[in-house]
Amino acid sequence: MQRFKQYNFKSKALTLFSLFLVLFFASCEDVVTLDLETGETRLVVDAEIIWLKGTDGNEQTIKISKTAPYYNNTTPKVSGAQVRIENTNGDVFTFNEAEAGSYVCTNFVPVIGMDYTLYVTAEGQSFTAVEKLTSVTPIDRVEQAMVPDFGGEDVIEVTYYYKDPADAENYYLTDYKSESLIFPEYELTDDEFFNGNEVNTRFSNEDKLKAGHTLEITHRGISKNFYNYMNLILEIYGGSPFSIPPGNIRGNIINTNDANNYAFGYFRLCEADKVDYLVQ
Repeated sequence: MQRFKQYNFKSKALTLFSLFLVLFFASCEDVVTLDLETGETRLVVDAEIIWLKGTDGNEQTIKISKTAPYYNNTTPKVSGAQVRIENTNGDVFTFNEAEAGSYVCTNFVPVIGMDYTLYVTAEGQSFTAVEKLTSVTPIDRVEQAMVPDFGGEDVIEVTYYYKDPADAENYYLTDYKSESLIFPEYELTDDEFFNGNEVNTRFSNEDKLKAGHTLEITHRGISKNFYNYMNLILEIYGGSPFSIPPGNIRGNIINTNDANNYAFGYFRLCEADKVDYLVQ
């Protein structure tokens, strides 16, 4: 299992260098602003189709934006795009722009194991991606305990349990959200060592998880390809602070006009189980 926090599409090297500067100049009053190079602007397609158990999954949203310079406080939204998804039966699901950069479909039909193709036309470029809707086993129960952290102090730990199916390789992505967390935290899991058994996944966050807070747990089934993509992100941003990232991680979204003008993001379709746990 591997856990990581949400990151924007920023250079790891720049982030680590900035962190070093913050620590080094912590006692100084002057603000240091680096003159950073601006990379080529690229499209960012946030295309997660997520089917929560207990819902019909009809309403789905895809967001399209652009990369921005490091010091920008806002993310440029992309309006006027054409967005649709087609399944192997030939059904077409159109996503209409509800607000700047946000495209919504209200009649999507999720089918486990079916292939779907994403089509995006934006700013004169056409993009496409193919992925299968992956199922997930439900969360059976959630438990809480006090456990010692690395400093020997007791912290709250929340554990959820589910039964891994034995008839296939399974891959999971879980996110944790709470009013005490600035960003969601994510965890990757595969069933290589516990295929067909009950799995327990633990979450704690030092002193940030408090009694009375609600911990939102979203447990997804994901494809092997998406698992590998997310694992690369973890290896880069969770590795040695002195390592140099090998470059931008490309997803499965292909530019059909110009392969070199690729977009960031990954088109994925996940069944998910969600539990809102009140921390005691």
